Amino acid sequence: MKERIKIIEGDITKLEVDAIVNAANTSLLGGGGVDGAIHRAAGPELLKETRQIGGCPTGEARLSKGYRLPAKWVIHTVGPVWAGGNKNEDVLLSNCYKNSLRAAVEVSARTIAFPSISTGAYRFPLDRATEIAIKETKRFLESDDTIREVIFVCFGEKVLKTYQDLYSTIMA
Repeated sequence: MKERIKIIEGDITKLEVDAIVNAANTSLLGGGGVDGAIHRAAGPELLKETRQIGGCPTGEARLSKGYRLPAKWVIHTVGPVWAGGNKNEDVLLSNCYKNSLRAAVEVSARTIAFPSISTGAYRFPLDRATEIAIKETKRFLESDDTIREVIFVCFGEKVLKTYQDLYSTIMA
């Protein structure tokens, strides 16, 4: 199991994987942070396709092509906005990971990269979100062997260290 999960610091738009996950907003029309970076790197064709998709509810995932990205696919998922933990945020974030991994399997992706969903502008507590990300991914990989590698792409030293520390605890 441990060899199937990697944690790196880097730019998700530069990874040569089958699919990258976009921490999108419900419109799927681009935004700031990871979402904006993915849209810029993929080119205008991505916006054209996401307009046709017609949005995505929180916790669900939608597929598009990667266009100018090294990744063949972009899996758009909408994480919850943190509201103190009383609005089903944990379940919705868990669903983001489950549904993104299912979408990857649908297109036979063997490698997938995730950003830290909901921990930026959506203010989900980093430790809590990271624990959910790692546990849901571990649970999924235990029952599915389609995906060979999951990469958590961290933006900044704090996020990287949080992922590494929680990974060591959860995978022990």
